[in-house]
Amino acid sequence: MCHNQECLPAMAGSRRAFGRFLALGAGLTVLAACTPEAPAGAPPSSASPTASAPPSPPAATTAPPAVPEPEPVPSPARKFSLTDPASPWLVVNKYRPLAPADYAPADLVRPAVATSAAGDAALLNSTTAAAAEAMFAAAAQDGVAMVLASGYRSYATQVATYNGYVASRGQADADTASARPGYSEHQTGWSFDIADGGGGCAFQPCFADQPAAVWAKANGHRFGFVVRYPLMFHPVTGYYYEPWHLRYIGVEAATEMAARGISTVEEYFGLEAAPGYP
Repeated sequence: MCHNQECLPAMAGSRRAFGRFLALGAGLTVLAACTPEAPAGAPPSSASPTASAPPSPPAATTAPPAVPEPEPVPSPARKFSLTDPASPWLVVNKYRPLAPADYAPADLVRPAVATSAAGDAALLNSTTAAAAEAMFAAAAQDGVAMVLASGYRSYATQVATYNGYVASRGQADADTASARPGYSEHQTGWSFDIADGGGGCAFQPCFADQPAAVWAKANGHRFGFVVRYPLMFHPVTGYYYEPWHLRYIGVEAATEMAARGISTVEEYFGLEAAPGYP
């Protein structure tokens, strides 16, 4: 409808024109009444409106099935003590001395194996001795000669051994090759050194290539043994490579270390490295 003043003179000319105007206005009113009214607040329609289905409600979200919590795996430290000298999982290193310092196993025995050691050095604790007998026999069946070169070492013997190293090499160098008294695995009865009977590479780096060392490294875990001081792990163990030094920790633990590619007992038991004495 026009609201400007210019539209009014045409309607004032005659009643007939005015009547036509009224009729026209009435027709527009009827037409407007026939047109559905857009709901208040509705957005403007497009030029060609199309009927559309109302938006679907959002799909119901289903919570994922609860994943059961895994059963906690017992820490290796909870099965056997890491500090009791009579425990197969005892860890003794430059940070972890024996307690008491002069500990001596109560069950030392002489294993029925070939040996080049004499006296106390031919002894092991009873558990280690039985495992050594089984391992030496298996090596022999594979044609590999293995000899017990050094077993148990008392606190007093370790005092003499360590002092000898210090006298000949100085303390700093001695600490890389010999444990201080009260820090030696040999004192526990859980460790021993092997040789092949030939003597050419005994206690030398070249022993790593000898059949006895190769066989022990590959098969020792089957009998509960690990190479205690592996190659390039002296920043962890505190000692350079000793392919002749075997340590009994039990078949289960030794086999798991081999399967998981873990080289040191410090890493296996989650202990800090012990590169030197505090």
